[in-house]
Amino acid sequence: MEADTSILDAAVVGAGWAGLGVSHALSQAGLRHCVLERGRIGETWRTQRWDSFRMNTPNRVTVMPGDHYEGADPEGFLTRDGFVALLEQFAARNRLPIRTGSPVTELVQDEESGGYRLATPDGTLRARNVIIASGSLNRPRRPAVADALPPGLIQVDASDYRNPAALPVGAVLVVGSGQSGGQIAEDLVLAGRRVYLATSRIRRFPRRYRGQDIVQWLLQAGWMDVPRRDFVEPSGRIPPRPLLGAVHTISLQSLSAQGVVLLGRFTGVADSVRLTFANDLPDNMTFADEASDKLKRKIDDFIAQNGLQAPAAEPDPAEIVAPRLPNPLIRSLAPTGQGITTVIWCTGFEGDYHWVRLPGVLDARGQPVHEESVANLPGIYFAGLDFAVTRRSGTIMAIAEEARRVVQHITARRP
Repeated sequence: MEADTSILDAAVVGAGWAGLGVSHALSQAGLRHCVLERGRIGETWRTQRWDSFRMNTPNRVTVMPGDHYEGADPEGFLTRDGFVALLEQFAARNRLPIRTGSPVTELVQDEESGGYRLATPDGTLRARNVIIASGSLNRPRRPAVADALPPGLIQVDASDYRNPAALPVGAVLVVGSGQSGGQIAEDLVLAGRRVYLATSRIRRFPRRYRGQDIVQWLLQAGWMDVPRRDFVEPSGRIPPRPLLGAVHTISLQSLSAQGVVLLGRFTGVADSVRLTFANDLPDNMTFADEASDKLKRKIDDFIAQNGLQAPAAEPDPAEIVAPRLPNPLIRSLAPTGQGITTVIWCTGFEGDYHWVRLPGVLDARGQPVHEESVANLPGIYFAGLDFAVTRRSGTIMAIAEEARRVVQHITARRP
């Protein structure tokens, strides 16, 4: 009996670095497939990153499967537009079968074939396997207290922030001191805006140490290959990625020295008008500094144990600068009194999988249920999930191996 040629071997949803990496591996394996992209190649990178955004990985490791960096700036960092161009060039060079402007509106089981049906505005596709690579960090999360903010405040998510000039005149409160929060706060203060930053208990890493970019050390020492099970907390929570400045180190003290007013954790709204903050700013600063110091000690030990030649550590301006902290610490403030007109939420992201209508594939929060990116239903996979297998997961540095693993799994299922 001949195979039904109308059914694809696989369908890939999403044409970011994860989807393109999987498509490349499928092509190399000779598997008939199609990549369905809701907008343009790299749509999330185009529309959910601010204008001055740069990649946090140096150019030498910001490469797609099968590629090697051959430029003149291996220690540099791609801009938002430069990274989109990298994705477009990879897709064109490898002639990947991509349908742009083709969002998947529904993914369901296909009882007739035993595979899956993907509905799009242009029609329905059928595939034996589906790789969901639409991103696990493309829908912003706001705390419930956001609904209680005074109505006159403009609220913006990190994914909607573009540049300081696009915001209303006035001071800005940034909530969250992870990568996005720290980088956006610096972008704003360098533009002359009055900035308040509600901090959180989050680690930070230096940008460079002992003559090398920190990402290179993390790769070299095997830290990025630590399996998920070894850093998941007993509660199941995964610590967020640390504050890491693009191009240079960002610390809470360096932001303070530049004029950012540091606050403790945002806790709520009192009397409908005053924003309240925890008394944990000193602890948050200490926690971040200790994380940086701990990582440096681990790198020192790695260098010594392996007899590596590396220059001595040099003082990092962002770590030795004296902070300018409020005295006393600010526990509450009235936005109108401080001229605050905008709040930018940098409080995390999750994936938007509302179109997935498959039993057992998503949990109660609508997020993936998987074991190392393999779902409970045969033939359903995820690609590009943050921390899916190791610390490297969720970065471009993981997709070559991840794509090979998915394709091997698909090939093993073939009749």
